[in-house]
Amino acid sequence: MGTESHYHSKKDRVFVRAIAGPYNLKDELTRLRSMPRVRKAKEIKFVDGPQAFSRHYVEPKDGITQTFHFHMEEYGPGGKSQKHGHVNEAAFYILDGTGYEIHDGIRYDWDAGDIAIVHNNCVHQHFNASSTKPARALVIKTKPMYLFMNMLFQQQVEPRSTEPAPGGEGFTVREAEEDYNHPK
Repeated sequence: MGTESHYHSKKDRVFVRAIAGPYNLKDELTRLRSMPRVRKAKEIKFVDGPQAFSRHYVEPKDGITQTFHFHMEEYGPGGKSQKHGHVNEAAFYILDGTGYEIHDGIRYDWDAGDIAIVHNNCVHQHFNASSTKPARALVIKTKPMYLFMNMLFQQQVEPRSTEPAPGGEGFTVREAEEDYNHPK
């Protein structure tokens, strides 16, 4: 744990670039259909931490899809994400736990089974309201479409904490669980 993902690094980014080069729909469909159709969660590790962890199942750099980015977020007890904003929308399906969002200064509470929507250009942050239990969300974003259209603008307002939240000391992300919230 503690490995910083490329989404949260401090490296310079190119935000606008030309759409250039050959594009052939037939070739692109052939390429997309050659990509994996199933990704095994146990083969994908969580990154970041110690308050907010991410497991990226499908992300723009994979080239598996042209239209969405799909990942899981896990917030340790009392944990929170970085405060940030981006052009693309995001939908958070809350798998377990209780927490809240702050979107442009407004608080929105959530529980397991809820969906939290982050609108375009909204400065936001995600919080686990429990100081004793983790919270999880599946996240779907339209990020690859925005990348393709050269419209990806992101800004980090406050970075992810490098220290555990009070109550979250010693928390280990649930990477090795066997049922992934889906008992057989």
